[in-house]
Amino acid sequence: MNEPLSTQVSEAQLQAEVLAKALPHMQRYDDAIVVVKYGGHAISGEEGARTFAQDIVLLEQSGVNPVVVHGGGPQIGAMLAKLGIKSEFAAGLRITDKATVEIVEMVLAGSINKQIVGFINEAGGKAIGLCGKDGNMVRARKANRVVVDNDHVVDLGFVGEPDTVDTTVLDQILGRDLIPVLAPVAAAVDGGTYNVNADTFAGAIAGALGAKRFLLLTDVPGVLDKNKQLLPKLTIAEVRALIADGTISGGMIPKVETCIYALEAGVEGVVILDGKVPHAVLLELLTDHGAGTLITR
Repeated sequence: MNEPLSTQVSEAQLQAEVLAKALPHMQRYDDAIVVVKYGGHAISGEEGARTFAQDIVLLEQSGVNPVVVHGGGPQIGAMLAKLGIKSEFAAGLRITDKATVEIVEMVLAGSINKQIVGFINEAGGKAIGLCGKDGNMVRARKANRVVVDNDHVVDLGFVGEPDTVDTTVLDQILGRDLIPVLAPVAAAVDGGTYNVNADTFAGAIAGALGAKRFLLLTDVPGVLDKNKQLLPKLTIAEVRALIADGTISGGMIPKVETCIYALEAGVEGVVILDGKVPHAVLLELLTDHGAGTLITR
């Protein structure tokens, strides 16, 4: 049975009101660059990935220039297990030998990248899949930090950190109805391939582009206080104080350090938010409500 006309009109009016309230936010981000890091843990199945793709297309259609950077740790682990390659970790970081880095590149720059590109294209966008190697976009150096595990210094292998970022390719893409989707695989300065942490990769891209917003989609609501309540806004100084007193700890430390790096490189604001919340990107950018923790200089 069809809905009564009055109900249809009411729903249409509600949609119109939502669009009207979104207008100031659309104007704020008109022609702005927004870098979105879509983490492996934030990819909550196909339905969630399709919803994310729709949100990215809506942003592009509303005048925003979105750049998607994706991770894929869980998917890499699954493929390594399928191929019988044992994953080794030291202090939470994957040791990437030559066999592993080949799988990392295959999964990140291949299957995951093209899946996201496909979902965005199915939603009506025009996505183009790239990695740090394309156009020498990101050149990496071997990660210079060492991990001490059981009193042994561990070489992380083919794990890199961004050394230089060349935005030539992205400058040609952005503003032309195309949505770049980037895999965090980079060329080594002296040849070869490096696996780069996706957060770090995305932060380097956001800083080089001078993005208005850098969104870190993860599997937590944002930065929490000692009572596990969300902190909606923080400055760099406040973040450093929270690290010093132990409020920010564990895996959140490298995330906020990436945020600080991006802000100091020229990004206007960074947001850590839960990517599993439906339409999290739209909630943050196009509503008064917002989502997650906004960190500014």
